Amino acid sequence: MTDPADDRLYRDPALAQFYDVANQWGVDFDYCVSLASDAISVLDLGCGTGQLASALARNQKVTGVDPAAAMLDIARRRPGGDKVAWVQADTRSVRLGERFDLIVLTGHVFQVFLSDEEQKAVLATISAHLNPDGRFIFDSRNPRLRTWEGRNRHNSLHRLEDPQLGTIEAWNEPSYDETNNVLTYENGYTVLGSGQTVSATAQIRYTFQEELAAMIEAAGLVVERWLGDWEGNPYRPEAREIIPVGRLAYTPSSKFCETDSRSGPIKVVC
Repeated sequence: MTDPADDRLYRDPALAQFYDVANQWGVDFDYCVSLASDAISVLDLGCGTGQLASALARNQKVTGVDPAAAMLDIARRRPGGDKVAWVQADTRSVRLGERFDLIVLTGHVFQVFLSDEEQKAVLATISAHLNPDGRFIFDSRNPRLRTWEGRNRHNSLHRLEDPQLGTIEAWNEPSYDETNNVLTYENGYTVLGSGQTVSATAQIRYTFQEELAAMIEAAGLVVERWLGDWEGNPYRPEAREIIPVGRLAYTPSSKFCETDSRSGPIKVVC
């Protein structure tokens, strides 16, 4: 079983400092804030540096879970970070002993889990922590678009501006394995003012919508809406994103009752 916390992009403070400037929030942030408006409690799985969790904590009770200490160190220092319950733990196995009105996994966190077994474990965590009337949402890039093709260090080179670090040159170079749908990529950064250069590789998995739907159903969850982007448009085969919004397929208090029929015992939910 792979451990996302082992990726230097997340555990190394020298690399974690670039995460926010390289991963700017936009309509995804706004959509999640809107979705949380009726929630009392929110669980942010794979919360990273805690931008969303800290913002939601102004109005909701928020718990943020991430395996990377370097990311959580940034999250704790963030304005509003003192209002969030930060938990360093693995999303696949964490069990907090409580349930939440909304569970979010943003920033394509779901893709850092590289096999069916690992992704099923994440979905089991969602199921174990969701209130009977709660909702979950996460995003995964659509593999049908094959957006990695043709991308390399040269043509991905771009500049970022950071208030503390100044001008940064960043690049990304991917390599896709067709046998397991895993993308291995290198992210690199050079701070032009100091000349500091750091880089590291990480991996993500691309899961097709049909496969994802089957895993979600097997986890005891049901999708109410499939979105294709964070503007709220419905999923279609050519959509850039695969975003399920759903709930529990049953309530934790449901139980199976045995009854008889002419064809033998059957199970019904009561």
